[in-house]
Amino acid sequence: MIEGQTAERKQQGIPGAAPMTVAAATRPSIGAALIAATVISAAALAIATFELSMADWPSGLVLLVIVPLVALSFFGCIVWSATQLLRVRADGVKFALPFLVCALTLAALTFAPLHQVALQQNFYWHRQDRERIVARVEAGELKPNVSHNENLIALGSSGANVSVGNDIVADETDQGTYVLFLTSRGLKHYFTGFLHVPPGGDPKDFFEFEDKPPSQLVRYDEHWYFVAN
Repeated sequence: MIEGQTAERKQQGIPGAAPMTVAAATRPSIGAALIAATVISAAALAIATFELSMADWPSGLVLLVIVPLVALSFFGCIVWSATQLLRVRADGVKFALPFLVCALTLAALTFAPLHQVALQQNFYWHRQDRERIVARVEAGELKPNVSHNENLIALGSSGANVSVGNDIVADETDQGTYVLFLTSRGLKHYFTGFLHVPPGGDPKDFFEFEDKPPSQLVRYDEHWYFVAN
């Protein structure tokens, strides 16, 4: 009698336990997708924030390869993560997490002043080194030394990296010497950088702006301006 009840319980228990184990094993996971969305979003934020750190890279590589690739990947991530919202009701709220990551990243890219933060960090981090170089240029210790450009001074690789390619642009005028430290140098002679202006000088008098005024002109401190042509 007891053996018969035990056998019956085993027969009833085993079928009931197996479906629960299979269901737990086949439950959909969002882990890998969440990691992928986080990596792509982090790459987009890094490009937007640390674009200045890539200034020494070939501009064609940055503009034509890296930026479009990251932008397309991030756009694809947004579209794909939006489709996962359709699974929330059936598989749980965790399937909304990739979209949440992408949405927060898009908000940061749209509203957060990432580029300005990077510029301020660049300015204050390198300011002392740049001011020492300006003093050497004004004293005549550093002079244009590039044959194809009478205003270009190649600092070489031995000193602090304070400009794209570690090249600076000097313009001697009656007012004093203007010194440009490049933060980017792009196609068609486009550039951005921090311009040191002599006392009483005007950043618009820098020789690069003779034909066209700067498209960007932001005062950072006395004698220091961020400029773009």
